Amino acid sequence: MSNVIILIARILLSFMFILSGFGKLSDPAGTAGMIAGAGLPAASLLAYVAGLFELLAGLAVLVGFQTRIAGWALAVFCVFTGLAFHLPYASGTELVNILNQIMVMKNITLAGAYILLATYGPGALSLDARRGAYATA
Repeated sequence: MSNVIILIARILLSFMFILSGFGKLSDPAGTAGMIAGAGLPAASLLAYVAGLFELLAGLAVLVGFQTRIAGWALAVFCVFTGLAFHLPYASGTELVNILNQIMVMKNITLAGAYILLATYGPGALSLDARRGAYATA
């Protein structure tokens, strides 16, 4: 039963990044604008890189492949994007500030979930378990 619960958790944790990554790759302009607004160079290129990273990391979590690497990478990504793009939440309208504050909290919380996933593994219903990368319960 616990392996089914871990599978459900992986599905839920992968959902946002698979959809977001696909969206960025399909229409990177909005993401490029946010990246440029944060003062980072090569905004269009970074938008595609972010989209590809999100899509591939999300798929890795979904199927439980290279889970330790994907979990740590997504944890770092969540903290970085929360701090770089949402932390200065005192710079917009009240609604924008509230939404950015929520985004920071969401990103930090997700980082914790990905650290747990990276540490304890994807469960028996995963590609990592099939290839012996994690001990299963």
